[in-house]
Amino acid sequence: MERLRVSTKKPTGRTGLSCYPHYLFCKDAFDGITYKKSDIFSLLSVSHRLHLNLNEYLCKLDLVYTISKNTPMDHLTKEQRHKNMAANKGKGTKLELLFGKLLWNAGVRYRKNDTSVFGKPDFVIKSHKIAIFCDGEFWHGRNWEIRKNDHKSNCDFWHSKIERNIERDKEVNTELQKQGWKVFRFWETDITKEPDKCLNRILNYMNTDTKASEKIALTKMCGSNKVTMQMYGPHSLNEDGTVMPFDEQMAIVSHYLHNQGYKYAKPYESKAYGLIEDIYNVHNKQIDERCISDVCVRYSLFSDLFSVPFLPADDPKFTFIDLFAGIGGFRMAMQNLGGKCVFSSEWDTQAQKTYLLNYGEVPFGDITKETTKSFIPDDFDVLCAGFPCQAFSLAGKRLGFEETRGTLFFDVAEIIRRKRPKAFFLENVKGLLIHDKGKTIQTILKVLREDLDYYVPEPQIVNAMNFGVPQHRERVYIVGFRKDQNINEFTYPTPTDTTKTFADIKEEYTVSAKYYLSTQYVKTLVAHKERHAAKGNGFGYEIIPDDGVANAIVVGGMGRERNLVIDDRLEDFTPVTNIKGEINRDGLRRMTPREWARLQGFPDNFIIGVADASAYKQFGNSVAVPAIQATAQEIIKRINLSKSKKYGTDRK
Repeated sequence: MERLRVSTKKPTGRTGLSCYPHYLFCKDAFDGITYKKSDIFSLLSVSHRLHLNLNEYLCKLDLVYTISKNTPMDHLTKEQRHKNMAANKGKGTKLELLFGKLLWNAGVRYRKNDTSVFGKPDFVIKSHKIAIFCDGEFWHGRNWEIRKNDHKSNCDFWHSKIERNIERDKEVNTELQKQGWKVFRFWETDITKEPDKCLNRILNYMNTDTKASEKIALTKMCGSNKVTMQMYGPHSLNEDGTVMPFDEQMAIVSHYLHNQGYKYAKPYESKAYGLIEDIYNVHNKQIDERCISDVCVRYSLFSDLFSVPFLPADDPKFTFIDLFAGIGGFRMAMQNLGGKCVFSSEWDTQAQKTYLLNYGEVPFGDITKETTKSFIPDDFDVLCAGFPCQAFSLAGKRLGFEETRGTLFFDVAEIIRRKRPKAFFLENVKGLLIHDKGKTIQTILKVLREDLDYYVPEPQIVNAMNFGVPQHRERVYIVGFRKDQNINEFTYPTPTDTTKTFADIKEEYTVSAKYYLSTQYVKTLVAHKERHAAKGNGFGYEIIPDDGVANAIVVGGMGRERNLVIDDRLEDFTPVTNIKGEINRDGLRRMTPREWARLQGFPDNFIIGVADASAYKQFGNSVAVPAIQATAQEIIKRINLSKSKKYGTDRK
């Protein structure tokens, strides 16, 4: 036996036993008990903490650390070693964890080591029958004919083992392909050095597997479609290495294409150009600089962005941004007046889809993020925002601008402070005026008037039913003007049309049976109303006559039940959905999403491309377009548009 000499210096760097041969062992000096290498990790750790070398510490414990020169490296038989190695499943390696994170950040959902799939691939995407393997160069024999000579010891063993691994990989590939699977194998260095190319191969296959043409149909972006359309390339990475979400990529591209050639495209230009390059490479396999710089090629690649019903005017009179955009009620009104939207934001994905279908633009997401704010151009004329009303926990303490921090109004105020638009137009529920006993609105007005130095007349409650829609919808409007516009007075619009009734927006033809209430549900509504009536409350369902005006359409609660109508045109009472009981015979039904769209002033060519549940929510949260337009018209009359005309038409 030979005594192991351990350094007396305090260890630095790695402090494990990995630097020692695996056949080191420790014997008790008295009873001859053998301790394995793994057993003395704790001893080594303790010795480090006591600032002792291992020999000193072992001596204190009456242990002797020895090396047997005659001890073979492998104490196990060939059969035992085979059994141990077979039990090593090799799951969750660093390489697999890295690639799994890559897939996840790109929006691709997968199964790990699915035993139901032949060969237990590292990753399985069942919806597209994709099997992915992450292969280490050593174990799977990359460049084997060259690298096999690197083995200097036990060559027969390693050559046989790795060559069998190579053969096994081929067998797995062949069998999976027979079963209709698409097999991807990536080498370790390819994943670590060029992850974008590896991931893009998968995403490209997913795209081509589902799309009918080489065009990217952005108007299909929703739900799982976003995953299959996700693009990944050198320009789609954030600074922290994560993949930029597909929504954000397309927001940049769509904003750039709609503002291309004007100065408003500048915030989007560099990033959009790179993303278009990535997308072009995905579809065409290699970059052609001439093609990418060709405007016609860009437009043709995203042709659906320009085949929407509500494109902006070619020669706009003014520019605006659309915050908390929803489905674009503000945008509809402002475009009707000749305005051009140069930035939009909306976090709800379903609303984003509706916005895209109608305006050819994907709104940016969370406006509270600094990265989102960074894309807002300079020199726009009007800021529009139907911001949600959050509780102002400190309202009334007269802290001004700082008092609103943490609320969505703060983000609106911050953008006004940075960009200094000529005017702003804010919309909210009328309850804002009495929130927190009036302290909230006073805080907001203080920020707008004193901190931001805008002329802000007293807010006004405006009812949509006075502007050509049969809906009793009261909202508070807040407008403001930059002081250099020299505006010292403002008058909100007077009613223009109070004659409209439900009959004017009622569906022309018989609607689907799915909008009619079941007999059981009618009984529930009646009982609910009677209970509240007994308590002196006016809650419960309400039927709107054809010559009446609808209540405000709202999301949730009794939103739809407060606007029931009688429509006795239904002849086929066969249910088309699962309902309790039968369809009622009194003609009692809900209004349709299209009728709700009309109640908000949206024209019939406005595309409703989402499910009914989402459509009701979107129209219920929207602004009433005619009322917004009437007020915006008064704003535009007063601001100086002499430079805005040039902004809208002149090139950069």
